[in-house]
Amino acid sequence: MSYTSYGIERELVERVKQKMKHPQVKERVKMTLEGITKYDLQDKTKIRLLVGQLSKVLNEPLTAKQAENIVQFVYDMKIDPNNTFHLIKLWGMFR
Repeated sequence: MSYTSYGIERELVERVKQKMKHPQVKERVKMTLEGITKYDLQDKTKIRLLVGQLSKVLNEPLTAKQAENIVQFVYDMKIDPNNTFHLIKLWGMFR
């Protein structure tokens, strides 16, 4: 299932991808996500917190609806950040 089916705009994804090309931004995002587990990514409260933190790091303000769409997407994907297959699948979805 594609992120667009969750109401996440392609333009938002493209802006985030551009910002992630900057080494300082990428490092701040990595620090924010350090230690995150698959259990954290199945807790909507923690996902909301992460989305808010990353929104600030990326200087990408989100509406409440955009944030909730992202939270639902992450929750439904059942991402395990320690599973290489999951990461490759996500990378393929956003490249």
